[in-house]
Amino acid sequence: MGPALWHAGLKLLRPLAAVFGRRRLERPLAWVERRLKRPLFGCRMCGQCVLDTTGLGCPMRCPKGLRNGPCGGVRSDGTCELDAAMPCAWKDIWTRLGGTLPPRQPLLDHRRAGKSAWLAEVLDAKPAVPDLPPDRPQVMGRLQAKLAAGEFVVTAEIAPGTAADGSALLAQAEKLGPWVDAVNVTDGSAAHCALSSMAAAALLSRAGYDAVMQMTCRDRNRIALQNDLLSATALGIENVVCLTGDGVLNGDHPEAKPVFDLDAVALLAAAKTLRDGGRFLSGRALAVPPAYFIGAVDNPFAPPEPARVQRLAAKVAAGAQFVQTQYVFDLAAFARYMERVRAAGLHRRCHLIAGVGMVASARTARWLVRKVPGVRIPHAVVTRLEQAADPVAEGAALAVEVIDALRRIEGVAGVHLMFHHHLDLVGGVIAEAGLAGPRGRREVA
Repeated sequence: MGPALWHAGLKLLRPLAAVFGRRRLERPLAWVERRLKRPLFGCRMCGQCVLDTTGLGCPMRCPKGLRNGPCGGVRSDGTCELDAAMPCAWKDIWTRLGGTLPPRQPLLDHRRAGKSAWLAEVLDAKPAVPDLPPDRPQVMGRLQAKLAAGEFVVTAEIAPGTAADGSALLAQAEKLGPWVDAVNVTDGSAAHCALSSMAAAALLSRAGYDAVMQMTCRDRNRIALQNDLLSATALGIENVVCLTGDGVLNGDHPEAKPVFDLDAVALLAAAKTLRDGGRFLSGRALAVPPAYFIGAVDNPFAPPEPARVQRLAAKVAAGAQFVQTQYVFDLAAFARYMERVRAAGLHRRCHLIAGVGMVASARTARWLVRKVPGVRIPHAVVTRLEQAADPVAEGAALAVEVIDALRRIEGVAGVHLMFHHHLDLVGGVIAEAGLAGPRGRREVA
């Protein structure tokens, strides 16, 4: 049965509602839907059905409840990051739709959960996806200005640490000092408790670093996320990166309730709405809009690979101005990804910063491939580390080679270093790669 015929059939409910009333029909229809749609489509009774736009594949089967395409943690065999026995719901939807992703979906109205979507279909206005505001002119921060000028930038990622005084954070940043243009701070990475990304980014900014605050959807609903977006500017944070976030199962509190009220695409749209529209998602006006450079993340290697550029396009359309990628070790696969990026013209609409990792042993490489869904490290790289007399030096040499290769790929605007426990090696790698230059933090009064 096609969507048009299905909608026509649902309209028969209108006269029934007129006779019996909505309240009397709600419970029996919801009961019927629950028993029909769950075995047929994996329905989770969100009350706001989008099966007509997703090829009859329910996106709510995704444990993160993603409404706008797959996350970056799809395993190499196409199964879910959080449940290795479950095929990725969005990979299934992408296949059903003939290798495309649907348009951006409206935000869920959680008041509809458990209620009849059929009644809502015929009696209520269909939820609309709000138009995004045009770009509002603003003063560029340092990272944005460098990218706009065509400079090949270097960013690096650190964990905020668990020192309440920020000492662990600042000690890490000190090692990056003159070598990078901006410092990312993770937001509860891998669902582990730590100093908040916003507090860490504010401390870095006050110390003179160009900080990039990461924001995940795992732990906060749309109210808290918008609060933090507004607060970032008040604390002097110039850059925000919006991402869906890891699941809670492998973190400090696997028993915790994941939120995922928004996904990365919806959060990007929220960030743009606040900044350029001067309003909250509710429509309420802001006294003073925030000002920040909006970023996203992408994983070029998670299946299905052709869907990755479509997902990237959705993020750019939602407001992403720069994008940082997962580790790049498979240069051939990344080159194919960049071909698709250029074919879609996305390299002209956002600044793409490729991820570069430091892997200090074959054991670490195998662990990453086994334990971190979406990470791809070719067997030749693992063998090279295994046979090296000094695996740490070999890992650093490999990072230099990857950076050199990435600089030659059209559309790559910079590199994002994820060296974690090997920050001491950043300076040598950057110098060897020929990227040493006048960087470092600004003077603080």
